[in-house]
Amino acid sequence: MLLSTQLPYGDDPVRNAESVVEMERAGLDVVWVAEAYSFDAVSLMGYLAARTERVQIGAGILPIYSRTPALTAMTAAGLDALSGGRAILGLGASGPQVIEGWHGVPYDKPVARTREVIEICRKVWRRERLTNDGLYPIPLPEGRGTGLGKPLKLINHPRRADIPIWVAALGDKNLEMTAELANGWLPHVLVPEKLREVFGPALDAGTAKRAPELGPLQITGGGVLAIEEEVFEPARALARGMFALYIGGMGARGRNFYNTVFARQGYPDAARVVQDLYLEGRKEEAAAALPDDFIDRATLIGPPARVKERIAVLREAGITHLHVNPVSSDVPKVLGQVKEWIS
Repeated sequence: MLLSTQLPYGDDPVRNAESVVEMERAGLDVVWVAEAYSFDAVSLMGYLAARTERVQIGAGILPIYSRTPALTAMTAAGLDALSGGRAILGLGASGPQVIEGWHGVPYDKPVARTREVIEICRKVWRRERLTNDGLYPIPLPEGRGTGLGKPLKLINHPRRADIPIWVAALGDKNLEMTAELANGWLPHVLVPEKLREVFGPALDAGTAKRAPELGPLQITGGGVLAIEEEVFEPARALARGMFALYIGGMGARGRNFYNTVFARQGYPDAARVVQDLYLEGRKEEAAAALPDDFIDRATLIGPPARVKERIAVLREAGITHLHVNPVSSDVPKVLGQVKEWIS
């Protein structure tokens, strides 16, 4: 198992970067940098490349709609060069609220678009002359432009032609495509005991079409981490607030993908209640309505023996990257302890 975490996107980016330097010394293997409607992820990833030496730096995630596929490929290649081969390209469709509400572009065909973005990125990194038929016609044909476009190839020689691509997939079709084409899967939240039951058919269908050279699919899993008794309740409150935001508020009724995943993992009644409360503006009640059983299974909060037990469950479920959001007065120390447990 490798150890990963995600930087919060509402805090000071320089302070965040300095915290990664300390976490790297403690044994952190991967840091994921989010891009919602905050500061862009790429600027911080470039800064992290300069400030760190070993930790892998992942986009967690770059929305597929906000950049052209070629620019996404160029960006990943540039970050990989700056970091000495430590970049991970995390991709995701986000949701209609952000894509149409912030970026002002239609949210359509997310699975097909993700597939083409992956294929185009790998063509660019192989320095092939870039052509593509489909949702992203390259070069743009006459009638849709001047007709003067021609196939080009990347000027630079990328450090790696196989930069890892991870996908934040929620639905079955996207997950099947992820298991077929991507290096890794970034689920939003996993109840590890339910992984095979809920996601197994899609994973198996994609794996059956997977190229052997990609190797096994990597998967993150874990949650809010707290192993010191004095922070157990603050950590649970943090987890409840975060889950309520996504399950209750990240999408309209019928179009909240996080709510659907929560319901599919065994909590359909709670999914409806949490969403209703959150959309009514009763956010604290929504957080309180999350079942204790879910919080226990979807976090790493408790004495060391309890957390080790949950790590073993995650490992047995197939998790390759233990993903933690630590709550502690001494985060590097806690990460160092957990690193020892999983090594």
